[in-house]
Amino acid sequence: MDYQNRAGSKFGGGGVASHSATNADRRERLRKLALETIDLDKDPYIFRNHLGSFECRLCLTVHQNDGSYLAHTQGKKHQTNLARRAAREQKEGKGEVDPQTGLPIGVVGAGFAALGLGAGGPRRNVVKIGRPGYKITKVRDPITRQQGLLFQLQYPDIGVGVTPKWQVMSAFTQRVEEPDRNFQYLLVAAEPYETCGFKIPARELDKREDRQFSFWDPDAKEYWIQIMFMTEREERFGAAPGLAGRR
Repeated sequence: MDYQNRAGSKFGGGGVASHSATNADRRERLRKLALETIDLDKDPYIFRNHLGSFECRLCLTVHQNDGSYLAHTQGKKHQTNLARRAAREQKEGKGEVDPQTGLPIGVVGAGFAALGLGAGGPRRNVVKIGRPGYKITKVRDPITRQQGLLFQLQYPDIGVGVTPKWQVMSAFTQRVEEPDRNFQYLLVAAEPYETCGFKIPARELDKREDRQFSFWDPDAKEYWIQIMFMTEREERFGAAPGLAGRR
C-alpha cells in the first residue's frame, strides 16, 4: 500500500492513511487470505452473469466482485441456507452417494426416483445387463443457426412396461469426475440397463417443445432425445433488462 504523496508527509516517508484506504487494504488482504483456502472454481453456487457481476444461486444475491461474494459466503444468510439445504437433502436421502457410480443412491437401481422424477419407494434389486447401444448426431437449425444433439439409444431387452427417462445433471452433482463448470451431464435410465451419462457443454438449453423433446418407440425399442442449445446472442442478452426471452 502506497503511503507516500499524502498531505503532511515527507518524501520517502509514510503518510497517514485515510479510513477508507485502510478499509480497502484490509478487504484486499482478507480476500487474498480467503482465496488461499477457498477455490471458487469448485463452488457450485457462484455464477458470473453477462454484466460481469457474481451471483449466489443459493441465496439469489448479486455481488460486484469476488471479494464481496467471499464475504457473503461467510455471512449468516449463506451459512443458514447451506444448513437448510443439507438438512433437506439428508431428509430426502440425496446426500448418500453410490461409490460405484458416484451418483445419488437409487439412480441406477430405481430409475430416477432418487432424483425426483418418479414416485418414491423402496429400492428394487434389479440385475443389470449392461449399457444400451447408442448413437449421437450433431444437428443444426438452418434458420436460427442453433446447435444441438440428437441421441438414439437401443433397449432391446427393456423391462415390461418400462419407459426410459432422462435428466440433465450439473457437473457439481456427480462424483465420478472432477467438477468442471464448462460441462454438464445428460443421464438416461431404463431398467434393467445401467444408467448412461453423456458429457455435454454447460450451455443453456432451449426447452421449447419444438426444440427439446424425447420419444420412446415401443416397437423398435428405441429412445430418441433431442436437445438444442441457445445461441450465443440469446445466452448473452437473454437475461438483460428490457429484453423478453423466448416463449
